[in-house]
Amino acid sequence: MDRLIYTAASAARALTLRQDGITQNLANANTTGFRADLVAFRAVPVRGEGASTRVQALEVTTGFDAQSGPINATSRNLDVAIKGDGYIAVQTAAGGEAYTRNGGFEVNAEGVLTAYNGQPVAGEGGTLTIPPGTQVHIADDGTVSAKPPTGPAQTVGRIKLVNPPAAELQKGADGLLRTRSGDPAPADETVKITSGALEGSNVNIIDAMVNMIAASRQFETQMKLLQNAEQNDQRAAQLLAQSH
Repeated sequence: MDRLIYTAASAARALTLRQDGITQNLANANTTGFRADLVAFRAVPVRGEGASTRVQALEVTTGFDAQSGPINATSRNLDVAIKGDGYIAVQTAAGGEAYTRNGGFEVNAEGVLTAYNGQPVAGEGGTLTIPPGTQVHIADDGTVSAKPPTGPAQTVGRIKLVNPPAAELQKGADGLLRTRSGDPAPADETVKITSGALEGSNVNIIDAMVNMIAASRQFETQMKLLQNAEQNDQRAAQLLAQSH
């Protein structure tokens, strides 16, 4: 009886966490450059006296889906999308470096080119400052130029584009990716971007909905097992009372 209750309760908890992960993906189905979280079950033996036969089921994040999302044209000169693999580097508030596929840039009041969250876009030589009153153009290799109303365009710098292996990256609570070691990833000149476009989320809504329904039904099954265990316990108690 104890084993049935423990197993069902452990599975119910893991399924609740799975539903949380699926809900997170669905909530970001329309978020620019979002990478879907991947989740899986794993069995963890419970340590301690009297628990040698106990194994707990846990729902863990195994990483993120690195597959590219759809490219949507915006015709906005500050919007860029990565062609194929790669990431855009941004400077974090803590002074480190993080990576994103969301290329919806802005120019702040100080003239600094920033990412969607207000963090400065990392250039290969530091931040990228846009001269006032100029038209920004971003080339496919990440080179940023600013053209004044009269005269030739001026090169501002080059966006740092990187392409570390997905296994070396982890997603933070802010949705940004960082290297597991904490060290900045090297610039990769093979990464190219397209201007006037944004990459959509790579969440497959149909798959996510199917997985949510399956997780809900599995959760209901575990609840029924707990109810059966409770009923069996009550009947066993009645039989013991009648035998005395």
